[in-house]
Amino acid sequence: MSYQMSDLLQLVVSEGAADLHIRVGIPPVIRLHGILHRVEGPVLKPEDTEELMRSITSEDHIQQIREKGGADFGFAFGELARFRVSAFKEKGNFALVLRQIPSKLLTMEQIGIPPSVKELLWKPRGLVLVTGPTGSGKTTTLASMINIINEERDEAHIITIEDPIEYYHKHKKAVVTQREVNVDVPNFAEALRRALRQDPDCILVGELRDLETMEAAITAAETGHLVFGTLHTTGAAKTIDRITNAFPTNQQEMIRIQLSTVLQAVISQLLLPRCDKPGRVAVFEIMINTPSIGALIRDNKTFRINSDIQTGAKFGMVTLDAFLMEKYEAGMIAEEEVITKAQDPTTIVMKLQEVKLAKSAAAAAGQK
Repeated sequence: MSYQMSDLLQLVVSEGAADLHIRVGIPPVIRLHGILHRVEGPVLKPEDTEELMRSITSEDHIQQIREKGGADFGFAFGELARFRVSAFKEKGNFALVLRQIPSKLLTMEQIGIPPSVKELLWKPRGLVLVTGPTGSGKTTTLASMINIINEERDEAHIITIEDPIEYYHKHKKAVVTQREVNVDVPNFAEALRRALRQDPDCILVGELRDLETMEAAITAAETGHLVFGTLHTTGAAKTIDRITNAFPTNQQEMIRIQLSTVLQAVISQLLLPRCDKPGRVAVFEIMINTPSIGALIRDNKTFRINSDIQTGAKFGMVTLDAFLMEKYEAGMIAEEEVITKAQDPTTIVMKLQEVKLAKSAAAAAGQK
């Protein structure tokens, strides 16, 4: 076989690629700055993908692929990097997707998160949600938030519940307990229930993926813990609706009342390709819970949250559209990215016209 897993992983690390795809019928593929590139070399045969898969997969996980069709796990490539692996069957053959987990934790400034978010890390309790589509950098944002608590709060016991564990946190000022679903504990909800008896101050829940986990996270936030969680939603209003609608109709009012008091903030993020240089830039919508927003959640008027975010700059809030415009005016992202990702495209198009007119007027004045 012409490919060695160690060579492919070395390539991913040296290129700074996000993902490695291994499939029968094409050469290995890497994702760099959001775009897929094929590695030069022969097409992979069924025995090649099986051999590559076996070189990094334990017998237990291979058994799981045979029985359930797939297995997810994390593994370390020496000291160079960690990878999150999804191994699965496809048309009867073995296939792999490996996502590189950056080993260096970024600071909040490097990610570009506004300072208002940092203040949340000192809250004694409550629920902070980081939301966005797959691959939008939620894990990286949360890891950097956990790292700040770890470095700066000496009274904190942090428990993370992940599937699989991505970033490894060393004990700094805080004590960090990291539990992996299917390895250390059967599921998220069970891990959360157990966590409450383990003297935690902060709990990170990798994903609020079902009713039980959401319920346990809200309870933990209510009982005096700072809880971080992720959801695959975009925007604060949709996130709140998504949680509420996960519950039976007769419980929804109760959940809205609980959320209106325990929710501290919703941070939604997207990763967009840069137009000024290779790479991607994160854009955010930040909602901080105020008495006014709490009332909107309680009264089921989430559709009005966006206007509160627009006027909430003094609380550290920012709308996604305002953030997009800021990055566009700074020359970082292209116009079509702004229009396709905006929550209110009609208004954004008008704003873009105004910016263009102002630019051409300034240019004309400069020529006189």
